[in-house]
Amino acid sequence: MEKIQPEHYDRYLKGLMDISRAITSDLYLEDILKLIVMVTAKVTGVEICSLWLIDETVNPPKIRLKATQAIDPDYLIDRTLNLNEGVVGFVATHKQPLIIADVLQDHRFKEKEMAGKLGLVALLSVPLQVKNENVIGVLNCFTSEPHDFTQAEANLATTVANQAAIAIVNTELMVKTKVIEEELETRKLVERAKEILMRRRKMDGNEAFRWIQKRSMDSRKSMRHVAEAILISDEL
Repeated sequence: MEKIQPEHYDRYLKGLMDISRAITSDLYLEDILKLIVMVTAKVTGVEICSLWLIDETVNPPKIRLKATQAIDPDYLIDRTLNLNEGVVGFVATHKQPLIIADVLQDHRFKEKEMAGKLGLVALLSVPLQVKNENVIGVLNCFTSEPHDFTQAEANLATTVANQAAIAIVNTELMVKTKVIEEELETRKLVERAKEILMRRRKMDGNEAFRWIQKRSMDSRKSMRHVAEAILISDEL
């Protein structure tokens, strides 16, 4: 098995460190995805790197282009494929890397017009996998010159992709946790505000809730904002 060349080892390690730091950062998911494609392009030395994520909120699930470090606006147009379509669909469902010597000659590659415009030739596509081997997306690495991707390069890209998958999953969990915490805090504030209205205005619980809800709609402010205002006024 080929090894990573010494001259590439430093940038490889730095790339993994950059993604590792992102795992524990407060960056938004969009920022994480941009960082991943930039780091991957730098580490692997490819011209274009793109990242696709599986969207399981739709039925059947689809895979969507989420980030690229490419400058050309044609490549920035949002695209979606079914999981039985294209190279990304193949890699996501088969859970294994795929190397294509010339994307214009491979029937699985669906974006030949775009590839022709950008002068893309070879492709290394690897799945984004977490520890339970669940695939959450696909990372594509393109070259603009003929290139035979080696097993060592495939291993390197896979390592980066797996590290990236951890960063993405952790970021999504962090966002969900924050949303849940905010919802719980809002419920607590609304309950306290209801108690004040029930005491002050002789309302029952349902009436107090509807009063807060109506004030929120009329003022175009969140129920949390209305509840906090009630709590502040009660302290004065």
